[in-house]
Amino acid sequence: MSTLIDELKKGQRPGFLSQIASHESLDEETLIERVLSGRVVICRNRRHEFDPIAIGAGTRIKVNANIGASPTQCDFEDEIVKVKAAIGAGADTVMDLSIAGDIGGFRSRVLDECNITLGTVPVYEAMIGLPHPSELTLDRFLKVMQKQAEEGVDFMTIHSGLLWEHLPSVKNRVLGVVSRGGSIMAAWMKHHQRESFLYTHFDRILELAREYDITMSLGDGLRPGCTADANDEAQFGELEVLGELVQRCRDEHVQVMVEGPGHVPYHLIEENVRRQKKICQGAPFYVLGPLVIDYAAGYDHIAGAIGGALAAWFGADFLCYVTPAEHLRLPTIEDVREGVIASKIAASAVDLARNHPREIQRNLAMSEARQRFDWEGQQNLAIDPAKFCDYLEKVDPDTEGDPNQACSMCGEWCALKRANSR
Repeated sequence: MSTLIDELKKGQRPGFLSQIASHESLDEETLIERVLSGRVVICRNRRHEFDPIAIGAGTRIKVNANIGASPTQCDFEDEIVKVKAAIGAGADTVMDLSIAGDIGGFRSRVLDECNITLGTVPVYEAMIGLPHPSELTLDRFLKVMQKQAEEGVDFMTIHSGLLWEHLPSVKNRVLGVVSRGGSIMAAWMKHHQRESFLYTHFDRILELAREYDITMSLGDGLRPGCTADANDEAQFGELEVLGELVQRCRDEHVQVMVEGPGHVPYHLIEENVRRQKKICQGAPFYVLGPLVIDYAAGYDHIAGAIGGALAAWFGADFLCYVTPAEHLRLPTIEDVREGVIASKIAASAVDLARNHPREIQRNLAMSEARQRFDWEGQQNLAIDPAKFCDYLEKVDPDTEGDPNQACSMCGEWCALKRANSR
């Protein structure tokens, strides 16, 4: 079976390319060139019928929402509502990180009911039912990966860059390994005293990815879990391996992006992005946050949006949201909405700074609606129309028809109302 890269190299143009190019304000030839060079990915399992999106150089910054059940809170009806809330708030992709329950049934519903790119971390499902990571085998992992591919999953996080040689450097960290996938593979290597099978058998993983045209999302199993661990030997050692794996993916015509931190102080974010882009030859960069301080519990979506905006400005392409519940609990529906919107603000700020036509027009339209005191127009343009409606408080509800009616912040002192009065 051919991949998207195979098709493009043969001069074939899938129908969705023109739609994506229009949405990104790019000409189709430029989009194709960037996909072929590996600087843009279009995550699209050949079994998944939906409207795919582009992630990478010259495209709008995309936002992912993580969803999924846990052993202590396993309600898939609730998770479906969260998926739809994330999409409603503007998420471009969703990742199912479930580690309990009927995961396959849940994913089938997401794929059937939602027109969105879906990602997973196969090692999570492969671990379900095992008493310890040491029991995990390559065959079990590949069976889960193939099952998820058959279901229609578009991109998969694979922690193949964490090697045996990296484990000693983790001992110098404050928080060690904070990635769930990374911790599974670290425990496996420590028990078996040998190299990770996700690395030694990466060719088998690529065979499956090629068969279903799965986009590889190379996981950062050694991402820093606190600002004190950022940009250390462990993190950058794994990044060097990810650069090697990027080339191996490209050699097989498998699309690939690279995941990044994590917790990173504001002044170290630029180095993270520039290193990744250089080592990974321009592959799209997918960052979790990054969170710029460690003690914003309850407000981690804000700490993550600040880091995400800076990372995107320096070249990151894909922001994984962080919710207010990060480090504390499984997020609620409202946590999901707030997390997505915080990341969308970060993404939109950078898209505007890059002069994306859609962002310029939306900001201008909002300003013009404010000048006209067009409350309905402002609500429709707001990043969160429901919250706009909840917060809007006019001066005098009896003068609903007055187009110059001001909000309760200034009342008759409203600068626009005074300046525009005749």
